[in-house]
Amino acid sequence: MEPLEEADQSPIGAIGRVTVSIPPDGPGEVLVAVRGGSEAFAAWSEKPIGKHTLVIVVDRTSARSVIVAPFP
Repeated sequence: MEPLEEADQSPIGAIGRVTVSIPPDGPGEVLVAVRGGSEAFAAWSEKPIGKHTLVIVVDRTSARSVIVAPFP
């Protein structure tokens, strides 16, 4: 039952807000609504994203790191 629980807890597809600007060459930080609350993740993006920008999680690279894109 663990794989199903892990899938339910995935942040992919969740909407978040940038709390530390994401530079072109390193991670920033996003606060993402998951598991009934909000959690901070290290965030990477193809392009720089400024603080307070809404983003969507498109992938994750580890339990605490995600790849995001600006929310349309």
